Amino acid sequence: MITIITLVITSLVVLNFLLLAFSCNKTKQKSAVKAQPIKRIPTIITNQLEAHQLAQTGS
Repeated sequence: MITIITLVITSLVVLNFLLLAFSCNKTKQKSAVKAQPIKRIPTIITNQLEAHQLAQTGS
């Protein structure tokens, strides 16, 4: 009984290492790309309250 459990666990560990070895994503090194930086255009918000205006409190 103990030998069967040991063999099953050992075979699962070996299977796990085989899957780990063959399922690794092999990535290639990317070459340096000389891309132009993206320029952000500032947006103007026109619905802003003036500094001296306060919101109504409701009381």
